[in-house]
Amino acid sequence: MKILGLTGSIGMGKSTAAAMLRRMGVPVHDADATVHRLLGPGGAAVAAVEAAFPGVTAHGAIDRAELGRQVFGDPARLRRLERIVHPLVRRAETRFLAIWRRRRARLVVLDIPLLYETHGEERCDKVAVVTCPAFLQAQRVLRRPGQSPARLAAIRAQQMPDSAKRRRADIIIPTGTGRGPAWRKLRALVKEMRGA
Repeated sequence: MKILGLTGSIGMGKSTAAAMLRRMGVPVHDADATVHRLLGPGGAAVAAVEAAFPGVTAHGAIDRAELGRQVFGDPARLRRLERIVHPLVRRAETRFLAIWRRRRARLVVLDIPLLYETHGEERCDKVAVVTCPAFLQAQRVLRRPGQSPARLAAIRAQQMPDSAKRRRADIIIPTGTGRGPAWRKLRALVKEMRGA
């Protein structure tokens, strides 16, 4: 079974690329969705996160806005949160891989926003980086609720620069010129990695 790592900075179009891969019949493990489940009502990380950051729980789930206020811009607190959440995400990923190995899938995708930052590329046969021009990234992100230019700048500062990700990529998926070019590149990559 081949493993494709899918990554890209905030607002680059990674979720769209992951949806395209799903439409092509490729199983995708979404690290962000796993985190949402872990922090959601009854999630496996709720008690540990509340213990580390008192006051962030509401109605049995983590209030992500409050958690963000407590950890955003504080590297030590962010590392503490990552030490709780990352092992749980890896456990879910391991289960995902085991299931699809048993089902004899030829290709699966690990959709991980911080793939390079967490050395996740070491678990992948190839890495696809989703990218678009910085002005388009900013337009996309600033349309989201609760975002601001200052918040975008802080997020960019925490992530590996797009240029560095592109240099390390096995394949670059452009999302700045419509969906067609991204679809064609992904379809060719899937065909190649499946050995078809």
